[in-house]
This record gives sequence, structure tokens and C-alpha cells, in this order.
Amino acid sequence: MDELLALAAARAITYLRGNESAPVFPSPEAIEALSGFVEALPTHKTSPADLLDQLDRLGSPATVRSSGGRYLGYVTGGAYPVAVGASWLSAAWDQNAAVGNMSPVAGVLDTVVGRWLIELLGLGAGAQHQFVAGTSAANVACLAMGRDALLAERGWDCAANGLFGAPEIRVVVSEGAHSSIEKALGVVGLGRSRIVSVPADDQGRLVASKLPEPGPATLVIAQAGNVNTGAMDPFDEIADHFAGSMHWLHVDGAFGLWAATSPATRDLVAGVERAHSWATDMHKWLNTTYDAAVAIVHDPEAMLRTFHVGAPYIADTARIEPLSRGIEMSQRARAIEVWAVLKSLGTSGVAEHTERLCGHAKRLAAALRDGGIEVVNDVELNQVLIRLGDDTQTSVLLERIQRSETLWAGPTQWDDRPAIRLSICSWATTDSDIDRIAAEITGFPTTA
Repeated sequence: MDELLALAAARAITYLRGNESAPVFPSPEAIEALSGFVEALPTHKTSPADLLDQLDRLGSPATVRSSGGRYLGYVTGGAYPVAVGASWLSAAWDQNAAVGNMSPVAGVLDTVVGRWLIELLGLGAGAQHQFVAGTSAANVACLAMGRDALLAERGWDCAANGLFGAPEIRVVVSEGAHSSIEKALGVVGLGRSRIVSVPADDQGRLVASKLPEPGPATLVIAQAGNVNTGAMDPFDEIADHFAGSMHWLHVDGAFGLWAATSPATRDLVAGVERAHSWATDMHKWLNTTYDAAVAIVHDPEAMLRTFHVGAPYIADTARIEPLSRGIEMSQRARAIEVWAVLKSLGTSGVAEHTERLCGHAKRLAAALRDGGIEVVNDVELNQVLIRLGDDTQTSVLLERIQRSETLWAGPTQWDDRPAIRLSICSWATTDSDIDRIAAEITGFPTTA
């Protein structure tokens, strides 16, 4: 066992050391070599050392180097080394975090880290958290809690009776909302298409003056960090608009909610604490490994209403156990890595990380503008949205970027035109990386 685990650690360390020099996106040859994994289920045993050799030899060259500093696709963070180390130890522990007596260490760290996160994000001391796989799962959890809370106010027990015959709930969503919100609404039975869609401005912010009048029981979904531009919805205006009426305000803050962690960016999320629930990732902005996110609710009773579960083999405790806070029963001890990153950085380090990502985005945007590239968005957070004057040229530029070994970025649509989204989310990105990326993009020919 010792030899095998030491071998795996050595190969992983060698891989991470290669981030600076290796291509950001795998070569066609590396992808083609993955055919070496395609075989019938083996009849006989395989040596663990041989298996690791094959995994490293074929798999490592075919990875996307999102753990490095020049991957700008999909708002994907690169894991801090301390997160990787904590994940290795956590994997060795192999703890189930469902209830405290299944893993005392997981239980304590879950409680500590939940308190830290709520304080760090400025969401109110009485709030309750639950770690989940990603913000998509956190959005599902929060919208289910909002659904049940609004129905409970109208005398309907959704957990007991389901949605058959339930009073209607109005759902209000911005045109700029992330696609995961549409998915979540379908999952929780409120429908992907039965929504009131509110116009967004030229940066993707919900236009508060276009909100429907208060009155019916309303589930309102706001966004901290438009996935293309990074823009924030006007939380105070939304909260003011629905104040005094029956409503639940949820904030999808996959990466943008982290603006609250620095005095330099905190004003961007002014009023976000007035929501009833929030969802955000750990594996994006905070740079833990995949997968980790958190759902947070202002009123812990709302979490119990929707997710509480009991059984003869589950002891009653004063603590709301994780299996009664979300969909999962058995669950990975995600708090361990989050604890490691937050402990290593402290509040000052998290603020510096936030400011560094935003500073890199501004530096890149300025260099691209100087090089004749159109920057479409107001760069306030970590997103830089670019295109050229001609859509064909934009498509050619994207093709050059995606064939480059220096960086990788993905396409999007903005104002019904193609654009390129550059997302800076990794601790590993340096000023030198930004300058190299800018030189590469501005140096590409933009004709086929």
C-alpha cells in the first residue's frame, strides 16, 4: 500500500509541476491516444502499479490544464496546493459526513467552516449552510426551500402533499439568469417555462423598474455575477420592491457572491444579505478541488421543512445534521478542503485573492483594448467578454485561441452575436500569464 500511494503522489506532483510548460489544451494526438482505455471489461486482475502507469501515461497528456494559470474557460478555478493536499488526506480518511457520529472530524469542520463562510460572505449569524456538489445542486436546494416556505405561508405542506393541488407560485427570473436556474425550476416542479421574465440591461443586470408588481406569492431569483459579464443584479432594489409582500428572494452567486469578501469589491453586492437564500461554489472562486459548493438559507427551519429525515438508526442531536439539510444522505466531507483553504488564507488572504482575480481581469481588458480587441463588458469582476467588429473574424479568433498551446477560452453569444468569454478564476494566474495571454490574442491573424 505504501509504495502504491507514494507512486500516485509522485506522479501527481510531477503532473502539477508541468502546468507552466505543458499545453493548456491537449493535442489531437493525446486525445487520440485515449483509445487505449477503450477495451472490454478485463477478466483478470491488473497490477495497481501498471494501472496507475496507464492512467498517468494516457490520461495526464489528455487533461485540460485548468489547474494552471492560463486556462480561461467556463469560469473554472484551479485548486490551491493546500486544497489538493487536504483532498488527498480526506480521501485517505474516506469519511461520510451525513451525521456527526459517522465522522466527528467531518462534523466539527462542517460546523466551523459553515460559520466562517456565512461570516465571510456577510450573510447573517443565524443562517444555515449545507455543502453540495455544485451551485446547480445548491440552486435546486434553495428553490425547493423557497417553494415550500411560500406554500407553507398559504397553509400547504408540500413535503407531505406534494404539488398536486397546491396553490400557485409566481416565479420571477431575469433574462440574464444562468441556465442552471431553468434546470432547477424544472427539477423542483415549478416549470422551466412558467416564469415571469424580467428584462436585463446591456451588462446582463436585471432591470428593477421592470419587475412585476408585488402581490401573489413570488419566488424571485437574482444573480451575483452574470456568467458572461460578471455584472450583479440590483439586490437592494429587488428587496425594496417586494418588501412587505409574500416572497422568497434567492441569489444565484456561483462565483460573484465572493465579491463580498473584499472591501474593494463589496459594494458590487450591496443588499445581497437581504435575500432568503444563496448558492455559491467553492471550486470556482475559492479554488478547492471539484466538487464543492454551498447552499445557505437565512432561516434554518426552512431547511428542515424541506429536507429533514429521520430513522431509528439516526440519533437525535441538537445540531441539524447534514442529511437533513439537503438531498444527499451519504456525502463527501467537502468541508475539509474548504477549511484548509480558508485557514491557510485567512480573511486578508481571501480578500487579496479576490482583488488579484479582479485586477488580472482589468489588466487583461486594458491590454486587449490597446491591441485593437473590442471588450464588450464593463470589467468589474473576473470576466472579460471580447469580440471583433466582424462576426467571422471573431470566430476565426476563437479558433486560433482554442488551437493555441498558450491559453484556452470558450465561445458565447452576446446581443445575438458571437463573442469570446475570458474567465480568470485561478490562484495560479500571474501578471506574467496575463501579459502572455494578451500578447497571444492580439498577435493572432483574424482572417482565415
